[in-house]
Amino acid sequence: MFKNKRLLILGILLSFIVLLGSCKSKFEKLRASNDITKKYQEALRLYNNKYYSKALILFEDLAQRYRGRAEAEELYYYYAYTNFKMKDYTTSRYHFKVFAETYPNSSRAEECRFMSAKCYYLESPVYSLDQQNTVKAIDALQLFINLYPRSERVAEASKLIDDLRNKLETKSYANAKLFLDIGDYKASIIAFKNSMRDFPDTKYAEEMDLLIMKAQYLFAKNSFETKQEDRFNEAIQLYADFVNKYPSSKHLKEAEQLKKNSEVGIIDVQKVLAQEELKEKSKEDKKEDRQPEAKVLAVEGVKEKNKKK
Repeated sequence: MFKNKRLLILGILLSFIVLLGSCKSKFEKLRASNDITKKYQEALRLYNNKYYSKALILFEDLAQRYRGRAEAEELYYYYAYTNFKMKDYTTSRYHFKVFAETYPNSSRAEECRFMSAKCYYLESPVYSLDQQNTVKAIDALQLFINLYPRSERVAEASKLIDDLRNKLETKSYANAKLFLDIGDYKASIIAFKNSMRDFPDTKYAEEMDLLIMKAQYLFAKNSFETKQEDRFNEAIQLYADFVNKYPSSKHLKEAEQLKKNSEVGIIDVQKVLAQEELKEKSKEDKKEDRQPEAKVLAVEGVKEKNKKK
């Protein structure tokens, strides 16, 4: 009985393998045939049933054969979408763009122009990486809005642009903060200010104003003593601006501490500079005290020479 059961299972497996082989040979047979109508129908069936890899093989073969025919427009449309469904956004972006430029009067031209721009959006990496595709995506989506201002897709295009700009905003903030973290305080101040200039409505505005104050304090603290007082005073002025701009900020306590530290820094550096000044004055006084003695010795030396003569 056990032996019969094993034979039954083996028979089922063999049947399944034969069935798979026949299916594969059927597809390969169709692929090698010259029946482009049947091949196109099968490509559409595969596409609609989400067998995109097989559909792509047939669409690629048909693309050359349908060139110049009325069916070429629809075929190329599905060809671009098949690449998109397979998440090959670089290839699909190119084909969507070519479709829009090749068939500008097509009812699908607007859609393909939008999809080409959307592929850039989908290729935009996380904010910590290079944002070249993000910038290209914004340009492509803005071009779509300019070309089709009344399109129902304008709202989605605008939302995608907002998402991309938020990514650039976060990138700009992160880069500025990196300068602060590695101790390049002057570069950090410049970067934070540039970020706020480029993104005037940034969600990081309050935090960046605080970090500019912090960077200014650290910049002053690590400067030559002769420049510290002026730079500490700049930090204190930034505190006044911060309190005026954000009277209810959750960062007020930290800002107050930076102001106090700056005031202490001014007092400390004034003491150091005063001591240095006293040392210099003492050196000058000693130098002046030695000058009359030197003159007397010089005169006596001359007299002694004259006696010898």
